[in-house]
Amino acid sequence: MKLAGNLPNSADSSYIQSGRKKVEGVILGIDPSLRGTGLAVLEVRSEQHRLLKSLTVTMKSKATMPECLAEIYKSVSSLIEDFNPNFVALEQTIFVQNVKTAQILGAARGAAIAAAAVLEKPVFEYPPLRVKQAVVGYGRASKHQVAHTVKQILALGDALAFDEADAAGVALCHAFTYSQV
Repeated sequence: MKLAGNLPNSADSSYIQSGRKKVEGVILGIDPSLRGTGLAVLEVRSEQHRLLKSLTVTMKSKATMPECLAEIYKSVSSLIEDFNPNFVALEQTIFVQNVKTAQILGAARGAAIAAAAVLEKPVFEYPPLRVKQAVVGYGRASKHQVAHTVKQILALGDALAFDEADAAGVALCHAFTYSQV
């Protein structure tokens, strides 16, 4: 299946465009949220994409914003230290009408980005539509469709939790659409 916009998919092993080649290595994907940040570490080698670890940073409703941000920062830092990813890929904030919600999402993203920056990892950001287009082939795909497709691409026995599947989707989007010289 070819994706629209000349985005390669996991079945396209011959993707070379303008002297550039597909990304290979370890990618940390992040789906930021204050109380449910999804994290997924993937190893991408040629056509083999392997999930190394995934988790959801879940915080109780009673936790303060600083406590949530600290936990996001610590979790991202820990995964970077354990897996030494070549790239960190985050989902960009979607358009929100509520200013408070935008601030909360921005703070969660900031904690994740700060952890990567402190550990000197390159950070790439992708809009949700692009992630879904790259992974599922349809920019308006549901969370269920993303989880199912991620399960297939990574040859997992069970689908990941939605936040983790979204994080894996962001990492796959980076692998499929970013090309290096």
